[in-house]
Amino acid sequence: MAEVAVTRPRLGFKVGRASGNAGVYVAFVILLIGLGFAAPRFFTFGNMTDVLRQAVPIAVIAFGATFVIGMRGIDLSVGSTLALTGLVTANVLVLGYPVPVACLAGLALGAFIGLVNGFLITKVGITDFIATMAIMVVSRGVVMVYTQGIPITGASDPAFRAIGQSYLAGIPVPVILTAIVFAAAYYLLYYTRFGRFVLSIGSNPDAARLVGIPTDRIKIAVYVLAGALSAFAGIMLTSRLESAMPEAGQGYELDVIAAVVIGGTGLSGGRATLFGTVVGAVLMAVVRNALNLLNVNTFWHQIVIGTIILVAVAADRFNRSRKA
Repeated sequence: MAEVAVTRPRLGFKVGRASGNAGVYVAFVILLIGLGFAAPRFFTFGNMTDVLRQAVPIAVIAFGATFVIGMRGIDLSVGSTLALTGLVTANVLVLGYPVPVACLAGLALGAFIGLVNGFLITKVGITDFIATMAIMVVSRGVVMVYTQGIPITGASDPAFRAIGQSYLAGIPVPVILTAIVFAAAYYLLYYTRFGRFVLSIGSNPDAARLVGIPTDRIKIAVYVLAGALSAFAGIMLTSRLESAMPEAGQGYELDVIAAVVIGGTGLSGGRATLFGTVVGAVLMAVVRNALNLLNVNTFWHQIVIGTIILVAVAADRFNRSRKA
């Protein structure tokens, strides 16, 4: 009987633990130097603190998006999830419940939204773009219907305010919390079987399935993680503002995708770098801050962000083609 040679499916993924697009770091340094000359106020301590605060929600959401995009997925619902979970957290506080209960309610809702996204994609068979876009619209609609466009105020519990407004050893607590989330995400992506499975699916979904990776369960878990991190960002933003804004998180999906792609995580999946995501998130915050300092009309902000995304995607495509 003739022997049959069995070839093990190839799972060629790259983790990129401390590297991204090398050009990004050069561009980032050049941008900082240029801003130092164009806007002298940029390097003041107060403005640097504002930049870090602006980067926090984008960075936290982008950590989850790094898993999603590294898995060759997309999640357009992150901004609406932030708004809806922030609304629920603030409303629970206003009703008189303790801060831990309010925060857990927001996190649970974010995880549930991620679960719905994952279920629609894996079990119903809707593409990730359409599924998450639908959830984005529905979530934003719920926020607007409930609030009628009016902010929910009264989330002024001292313990809750401390999440987004306090300092520890001179460092804003949101920045410290973001660092903790980064460390946890870093360990999960690079030192656990779950992280390897995520990148394996992004590299070659069919091969991952053939070698026994539970692709559907991993995908659902990734979207649950992304939803929970969006909720965490919403809680920190609500704490900082002491209110839930109906328009909170609008456009965040663009900033998040830009931060992840600029950082070096490929849209084609199988490659992820969380350190690059941090750089990308800070870069996006710096760009928005610079546009404000230079008094650029807000209508131009989205044009600039969109151009950055196009350049980042084009650079990623060029790098992959050159390596191929």
